[in-house]
Amino acid sequence: MSTENNNVYDNVNVADLPKSTPGWKIVVQEILADKLALFSLIIFTLITCYVFGLTLFLSLRDIVTVDLFAINVAPNEEWRLGTDYGGRDIFGQLIIGTRNSLAIGILVTLLSVGFGIVYGVICGYFGGQIDNAMMRFVDFMIILPFLMIVVVFVTIVPSYDIFTFSVMMAAFLWMGTARLIRSLALQERELDYINASRTMGSSHFKIIFTQLLPNLVGIIIVNGTLSLAANIGIEAGLSFIGFGFPEDYPSLGTLMAYAQNTQTLQHRPWVWMPAAILILILMLCVRNVGEALRRAGDARQRQG
Repeated sequence: MSTENNNVYDNVNVADLPKSTPGWKIVVQEILADKLALFSLIIFTLITCYVFGLTLFLSLRDIVTVDLFAINVAPNEEWRLGTDYGGRDIFGQLIIGTRNSLAIGILVTLLSVGFGIVYGVICGYFGGQIDNAMMRFVDFMIILPFLMIVVVFVTIVPSYDIFTFSVMMAAFLWMGTARLIRSLALQERELDYINASRTMGSSHFKIIFTQLLPNLVGIIIVNGTLSLAANIGIEAGLSFIGFGFPEDYPSLGTLMAYAQNTQTLQHRPWVWMPAAILILILMLCVRNVGEALRRAGDARQRQG
């Protein structure tokens, strides 16, 4: 009987066995199948390339220079999107402001998600007293008033750049990622493949980086994508209420802040409306792509 079974197995061609679809191919298939996500990805890519490319040929000093002879000019051939109350070109501010907002959103996402992943994996993988102590610190960070800390930061720091502002934001936006990754790591650490690696004597470093994290890549990408949309909105909101960048360092939020003036809001929509529309487009594009990535991650998990 055993000889017959061996002959059956010997006749099986390994090449004929079903193979799992690579993760990147699942992502591509999901985005191509979702026309809205594909359209959103194309629009976001075009906006990003256009903005970062065009800023190479623009001078920030010229754009933020006050021109008393061109105050509140409506859009025309000379001023494509008009000017503000200081005679500054809205189109130039929109391009540089979009670049700054995207740069801040991407940098904050990389910093906060990166630190949250490391923190959450350590908590979830080791568990016990390490997890308990580290999560108490997370609880403390969550209850801190983020807006009040931003106000203090803007007040006591005389001048700051994109990196400094991004680090400040990321320092208070990593806790959600840490808690998510921790909960997933707590589940993964009890699975057979992790226990088998421990039994074989693999180091913690090797288990985390070669086995645990690769199984969380899908969730990490989705979390990072959705965090990007949120971070762009947070920066715009802070600048809108006056606790982001100053007027001479434009962002989408500083352009939106012009709408706080009743006259500008009602009679000069060209000053603030392009920034509002662009914020909406960017956040919707990132969200649609993030949803497609989430579905791809779910499909990859079902496939195993």
